[in-house]
Amino acid sequence: MLTRKKLLLLLVLICCLANAVLAQRTDIWIVRHGEKDKSDPEDSNPALSTEGRTRAEELAIHLKGVKFNIAFSTPFKRTHQILEPLVKKNKIDIKDYRNIEVLANDIIKDYTGKTIVIAGHSNTILEIIEAFGLKRPIEVVTEKDYNYLFHVIINGDQRKVEIDTYGEKSG
Repeated sequence: MLTRKKLLLLLVLICCLANAVLAQRTDIWIVRHGEKDKSDPEDSNPALSTEGRTRAEELAIHLKGVKFNIAFSTPFKRTHQILEPLVKKNKIDIKDYRNIEVLANDIIKDYTGKTIVIAGHSNTILEIIEAFGLKRPIEVVTEKDYNYLFHVIINGDQRKVEIDTYGEKSG
């Protein structure tokens, strides 16, 4: 039978464990695909150009100290290819997404406490940041901007976004 002292100790332990679970830090890295091959203007799903493949390697070097649990990408060649060196190094898979709101909700629900990388496009990466309840750290990502890297950090109720660049300046 539990004494009052043991019951109180058990309740304190449960509260501490619940607090630890709720305060798990989730790290989400968001990147745009690299430069795409424009040799065929009719190609609606171009691969990365030589510059884009170099940028993918530069991204992996820039994030070499980060251990990713999962990668998400739109279902386009260029977004998959920007992540390939990272997923190979981390031995993880790429899961496709189509809807930004669903992606953000799934990450919050299923990947709390994990480290995630997401590849998107110039017109979606800032929307992804907003889907996590944050303001855009910059006003726009232009068609010529390839070297931005955003880091969304969610720790309990605290959320923030950091901005970085990697590789050669684009444009």
